[in-house]
Amino acid sequence: MAYVVAATVPVVLLELTIDDSTVRLIPLLILLPAFPAVVGTVRQTAYAVGWVLIVITAVLLYRPLPASYDYGIVMLLAVVLGVLCVVSCHWRIRRERELLRVRSTAVALQRQMLRPLPILTDRVIVDGLYLPVEADRLVGGDVYEAVASPYGTRLLFGDVQGKGLPAIGAAFAVLSAFREAAPREPTLTALVDYLEQAVVRHNAFAQQTGEPERFVTALILSVDSSTETQAVNCGHPPPHLLKAGPVAPVPLGNPGVPLGLADLASEPRTVAWFPFPTGATLISCSDGVTEARNATGAFYPLAERLEALEHISSWRVADYLAEDLSRHTAGEQRDDITALVVRRTAPDSDSTGAPDSAWRHPL
Repeated sequence: MAYVVAATVPVVLLELTIDDSTVRLIPLLILLPAFPAVVGTVRQTAYAVGWVLIVITAVLLYRPLPASYDYGIVMLLAVVLGVLCVVSCHWRIRRERELLRVRSTAVALQRQMLRPLPILTDRVIVDGLYLPVEADRLVGGDVYEAVASPYGTRLLFGDVQGKGLPAIGAAFAVLSAFREAAPREPTLTALVDYLEQAVVRHNAFAQQTGEPERFVTALILSVDSSTETQAVNCGHPPPHLLKAGPVAPVPLGNPGVPLGLADLASEPRTVAWFPFPTGATLISCSDGVTEARNATGAFYPLAERLEALEHISSWRVADYLAEDLSRHTAGEQRDDITALVVRRTAPDSDSTGAPDSAWRHPL
């Protein structure tokens, strides 16, 4: 309120010192309540409106306008604009409270869906970054999880079609199914089939409620005591391997169809194998990274950038990618950005293909 009074003083002084009767500055005070309406409370805005009406009335009584009806016009405008300022302030505060509730809901959803990084199991350490494109929602379309099982550590990297709250249902269905089936299914193909059924069931329910059906691109890995890692690619960008030879996308063969679209495929999904030795680092990025464009339309050169990271600590890779990606796109993020760094630790067992003897329950 103090700055409203302070802004009134010079206008009143100028109004009283100008000799020209055709130049009147006092009507400018009509706009003054707009400032507390933007940054203040409803009470502060109402006080500002009342103060302006009192000042305008006092000044015009001391120095009347040339025509009496001009006084009525000025006061009518002051009242109308004052009421509009109070109402707009009320709606602004209400909107801010709604956004706060949305953020609180998003925080609760995030805690239930995506565990905070890093995630540690007896085989790998998963770290990285997760930046949803929608600033008001902490959960976007990208999902990830790591679960320890008797058959090794199972990893899920996925991207749900769509963004924001409408895609959260499909994301939760995939994550819940993965957490349930990863410790139970002995083969990776059986695990993927279970995830497929979960997405199909979710789409069937969504169709009944009028929501659109969605598919999920996913990369499912199984890291056991063998130096070879199993992978099933369901339409997800292939990962890159650092400190295990030239930096290039891991050859996983032809990608299968995304989860939820298995009925459209002519062939079943298959398991690919690739070397993932102890000490190596696997980088899995969402299409928000691989398909990011600069001002000229050029895609982000992920493999080229990763080649410069051979001597950088594994846990700085994600931060470097985030900064470099921001420079490439000039800070314009158009999609969820997920860059997960998986570092393989020393195995607890020398067995190959058998269930891990040092299995721990998922964290």
